[in-house]
Amino acid sequence: MFMSWVQMLLFVSLLFPTSVQSEIRHYSFTVVLKNTTRLCATKPIVTVNGKFPGPTLYAREDDNVLVNVTNLIKDNVTIHWHGVKQLRTGWSDGPAYITQCPIQPGRSYLYNFTLTGQRGTLLWHAHISWLRSTMHGAIVILPKKGVPYPFPKPDKQKVIVLGEWWKSDAEAVINEALQTGLAPNVSDAHTINGHTGPVPNCSYGGAYNLHVENGKTYLLRVINAALNDELFFKIAGHDLTVVEVDAAYTKPFKTDTLFLGPGQTTTALLTTDRGIGKYVIAISPFMDTVVSVDTFTGTGYLIYNNTLPSIPTTMTTMPPVNATWKTLVFAESLRSLNSKQYPANVPLTVDHALLFTIGVGIDPCATCSNGSRAVAAINNITFDMPTIAILEAHYYGIKGVFTDDFPGKPLMPYDYTGVQPTNLQTMHGTRVYRLAYNSTVELVIQGNSMLAPESHPTHLHGFNFFAVGRGLGNFNPAKDPKKYNLVDPVERNTISVPTAGWTAIRFRADNPGVWFFHCHLEVHTTWGLKMAFLVENGKGPDESVVPPPRDLPQC
Repeated sequence: MFMSWVQMLLFVSLLFPTSVQSEIRHYSFTVVLKNTTRLCATKPIVTVNGKFPGPTLYAREDDNVLVNVTNLIKDNVTIHWHGVKQLRTGWSDGPAYITQCPIQPGRSYLYNFTLTGQRGTLLWHAHISWLRSTMHGAIVILPKKGVPYPFPKPDKQKVIVLGEWWKSDAEAVINEALQTGLAPNVSDAHTINGHTGPVPNCSYGGAYNLHVENGKTYLLRVINAALNDELFFKIAGHDLTVVEVDAAYTKPFKTDTLFLGPGQTTTALLTTDRGIGKYVIAISPFMDTVVSVDTFTGTGYLIYNNTLPSIPTTMTTMPPVNATWKTLVFAESLRSLNSKQYPANVPLTVDHALLFTIGVGIDPCATCSNGSRAVAAINNITFDMPTIAILEAHYYGIKGVFTDDFPGKPLMPYDYTGVQPTNLQTMHGTRVYRLAYNSTVELVIQGNSMLAPESHPTHLHGFNFFAVGRGLGNFNPAKDPKKYNLVDPVERNTISVPTAGWTAIRFRADNPGVWFFHCHLEVHTTWGLKMAFLVENGKGPDESVVPPPRDLPQC
């Protein structure tokens, strides 16, 4: 029997699969306590598989990822795959009580998602309470087999995860703050791949060492997994060429300092051209207002092969803690690659023009030590967490869990960055903003000056967005849009809103489900600076939320 040419091609494709076929990646994550020593003190920390940082999840663009998470600690847990778009699979997004009920002690849950059209560096982390202080790790999405990077191929790749360390239990820190109504204690150190580097008054100061060969190009995948600190990153004596942020390619640009807010990633090329030597790797915080911050500089070392121990370490000078200019220069340097293969599909028309003011406030609190409590809000609404997942309530039509009346603009406009109202109390509610499938959104995120203005790294689940504009002071709807970049704005999932300033983003609501939007400073998330977008189903199953899995955790 002879085969047609179509049948022959199909037969050959089965015998010799093409290099672009996606795969199924299986991972097993077990949440356990692990005694860990830092700053000359030992404490149990929440980890995945006993590792800090946790294991790196490797996959390729369009792969299907299955991660079975088993909870063996006394607390409820969830995991968020930060930056993964979760097309139609919101059940696997991870924020507790938004898309799922938590995984209870002794239970398991299978996260099932596909990395559709994504490649680059992301992260995963716990998304309940402050567990992500130690429960986090990297996601590395490689291009499809046979697809080259849009930049020179590196010789080697390294993952560098930045974080914070508390001598105390981080859960106890935030619980005490909630009881008193005051701000929580800042961290005691910053970490590079789990290590603080040398510290005063402690003979043990384990450091991360990056061993390199001379004359090579390294792709550094840098991740800020800190809870509350935006961070500068430098390697003494070396420049870095940024090629990607938040798993979206950028136009390459050279810099001596990276700037990352919590939840942001930056992938950069490092050329090792110094022959021999030991060079400090340093991270330090950014804070350009009166808010307290951990000023400890975390350190590691880049060490060339064949470097003798007697050779002195080359040091570096970090930007001042309030180096606003450095953050603005870095932000303005970021541009989408916007190539034929990787276009910047910026929405040019807008269906929903939104203005969200963000900041902190003070609410009465009868049980707090001073009779009041610090809170945070969007459009003066402090988000109240529900007791069952909003996505589940939406899918099954359960009433009384949330309302869809979140205001698209402040209910009472005022001079957001000028003289502030005397009443610092906020409203409360579990409110979402409803979007039709495939509608386009422009969201201006306006920082206010309530109590203390500060930079806010804000994260949108379920989407990438384009940062089309930013500025200091109040957004001017008549003048500022004329200065938007609608050609090659940077594409991200997390963006810093400058202190007493604004950032404008655009995205297309082509992913049905319930998607969390919040400040990625965990203290502000805890205080209520959060809301959710409810994106309705489109037409047919390919534009609708998939049914919930059988093992979806119950509240």
